[in-house]
Amino acid sequence: MRRLFAPRHELSCSWFLWRRLLARLRERGRNRSRESGAFLLGQRQGGRAQIVDFVLYDDLDPHCLDSGIVRFDGRYFSELWALCKTRGLTVVADVHVHPDGSGQSDSDRAHPMISRAGHIALILPRFAVAPQPRRHLGVYRYEGAKRWTTVPPDDRGAFFHIGL
Repeated sequence: MRRLFAPRHELSCSWFLWRRLLARLRERGRNRSRESGAFLLGQRQGGRAQIVDFVLYDDLDPHCLDSGIVRFDGRYFSELWALCKTRGLTVVADVHVHPDGSGQSDSDRAHPMISRAGHIALILPRFAVAPQPRRHLGVYRYEGAKRWTTVPPDDRGAFFHIGL
């Protein structure tokens, strides 16, 4: 019955968690003065992923936001993997903010946070200041070898569900 009223999306997140994530991204962005980001943790099942938690980049690498843009030191991935193992979760996507639009920068394309084919990267415009309608989010799937597929704006609502 649920499928009739709530289509199955490839990525989903509760509204409460999403609101908490946006607030934390804005907080870590220090009043729109720098980018911030997070790894989105959850579970995968049948080609779909549900976000159930997140870990902010600078909770792992305390200096990754110092330059104003995200520069995550790979040495901190071991802490991320240990956290995932402890919680029984996996990284299902990542998210970071941009000052203006939600397009990928050259650096975003060249340096995926998780360089595994199928990984989803979200980019929030305007330093995650509300409102953030899904059609304004950047949604990108990593294909491997520095190649990405962009989820078109009209398809983002069907791809990424934020709700109960």
